[in-house]
Amino acid sequence: MELTVTALQEKLEQQGYICDSELATTVFLALKLEKPLLVEGAPGVGKTEIAKVLSRAFGLKLIRLQCYEGLDENKALYEWNYQRQLLKIQILKDREGADFIEKDLFSEDYLLERPLLKAIRAEQRPVLLIDECDKVDEPFEAFLFEILSDFQVSVPELGTLQARNIPIVVLTSNGEREISDGLKRRCIYLYINYPSVEKEVRILRTKVPEAGEQLSLQVARAVGFIRSNLELIKQPSISETIDWARALVTLSIDSLNEKVLEQTISVLLKNNDDIRNLQKTGLGNIINAARGAGEKTGGSCHCNH
Repeated sequence: MELTVTALQEKLEQQGYICDSELATTVFLALKLEKPLLVEGAPGVGKTEIAKVLSRAFGLKLIRLQCYEGLDENKALYEWNYQRQLLKIQILKDREGADFIEKDLFSEDYLLERPLLKAIRAEQRPVLLIDECDKVDEPFEAFLFEILSDFQVSVPELGTLQARNIPIVVLTSNGEREISDGLKRRCIYLYINYPSVEKEVRILRTKVPEAGEQLSLQVARAVGFIRSNLELIKQPSISETIDWARALVTLSIDSLNEKVLEQTISVLLKNNDDIRNLQKTGLGNIINAARGAGEKTGGSCHCNH
């Protein structure tokens, strides 16, 4: 069956990923045009989850490259199995044919595939997740150009290896460093913001159905109010909203009040200064918002009173 935007959106939602038509359209275009998808947004808004959900939705293997400062080509692409090479040298060192030995030592028998090479050589089309690509340095980012534009890699001893199947590539960035124009040019760009109250209720109803409609709505309103009205060091992510709802269900709580908020807020906020900031705001303001009295969550009240 021909994949459409609507069908893709339904596939994603069947896997528990609630998305609007704009997001589904962007992902759809990346799939149809066979271009990498670069996803930016604050931590915890569901960037990495897109790759996981695509893997599940299409029954494809997920190959993940977790980026970090200092990541080099060897860790990302391939390494030679030095122990096997040394063993081979020990076995054959007294025999003739040194040239043959040297050539043999750099054959595929001694090649250790790392995530990028695994994705290029996969027998079946995989989903390649290059997670938090803003953490690598610029030379490594430039190294990705060949893979993301031509889906091939160069191994000096083996030559150029073309992808057997063009992988679905998802890159994520938390915006810690500006991604280069060269990398962006090779990708379809998607920015994910924090969800609206309505969307977060749908997420909670999918992930924590036992929370019920009322508690899910109160949790989503409270989190929306916090994100919009408090200047926090670390805004609560969607996963932390889900954790909070699950914690409330575990405590058999079906409605928010100030005491419940105070007792459970550490599940939602993971910084003591943020918790103190919230307490200064007045727990009553958040509870009023949760109960619908403060639905205007986009105000400019960054209150510390």
